[in-house]
Amino acid sequence: MKNPHPQVETLSYEVTVRRLADVTVLAEELEFPEGPVALGDGSVLVTEIAGGRLTRVRPDGGKEVVAVTGGGPNGAALGPDGLVYVCNNGGKWPDVWQGGRMERVDMAKGTTEVLFTQCDGRPLSGPNDIVFDAGGGYWFTDTGKIQGRRRDLGSVFYVSPDGEISEAIHPAETPNGIGLSPGDGRLYYAETSTARLIGRDVPVPGKLDDAPPRDPSTLTGQLPELAYFDSLAVDAAGNVCVGTLIQGGVTVISPDGAHVTKYLLPDELSDRMVTNICFGGPDMSTAYLTLAEHGRLVSCPWPEPGLPLHFQQGVR
Repeated sequence: MKNPHPQVETLSYEVTVRRLADVTVLAEELEFPEGPVALGDGSVLVTEIAGGRLTRVRPDGGKEVVAVTGGGPNGAALGPDGLVYVCNNGGKWPDVWQGGRMERVDMAKGTTEVLFTQCDGRPLSGPNDIVFDAGGGYWFTDTGKIQGRRRDLGSVFYVSPDGEISEAIHPAETPNGIGLSPGDGRLYYAETSTARLIGRDVPVPGKLDDAPPRDPSTLTGQLPELAYFDSLAVDAAGNVCVGTLIQGGVTVISPDGAHVTKYLLPDELSDRMVTNICFGGPDMSTAYLTLAEHGRLVSCPWPEPGLPLHFQQGVR
């Protein structure tokens, strides 16, 4: 089946800029925070890429190290077994790089299990972000790795509920954040180096439409000026909310790409490295943002409730 979305080599849209209000600092002195996961008791898990650990931030601001993973823990998500699945990019090359891998953390025991280091004999380079579908399978991005003059191209992978890994997209241009639309019918991933949002239809779990890699029909949204896209979350209306580097905020792109809104932090909390966003709270109307330049986790009210993630609710 040919991809039904129109050819959109360039998109026609206007960018609206708004300022976030009532932003609360929940934690500081985090070592390059990423991968926020809102838990049912009001606490938030974050990965600390530079610290090589998974940390729990309590509602009172207290910090607790859940597990030391080593490498560079990046995106994280709760799985159907109540464990935390972590994309580990392996750390900075060549200083501490240990090889890319997918991991699973038992919060109660503080233990880390390595699930995958390769697919079909090809090593993982830099796993970055992850999202579960309703059936318990999950998609994850591998951004690739720059190693001196050599660059590993990125990929998108799928792991079935029974634990079989397969490569769904290759090559992909620095794929970073990844998410699913309401109903799981569309997969989104953000390209870091191009500040583009790519969308692919998911006709059945684990399978994508037949658009080839880099097909212009998959372009869902982009920014015209210099910026880099990082990790993302999807709200209940299907808008994609992408952490945006350099400009320091969150870019919200409507499903049809026609509406783009940039939400910037207040001046006193300005941070050029807004790496990720997740939603939580009783009505999913609280956004949690990781700010890597100054090592903070902050929260603020969000104009649209977030889309509840599969297996998110009830975990404490």
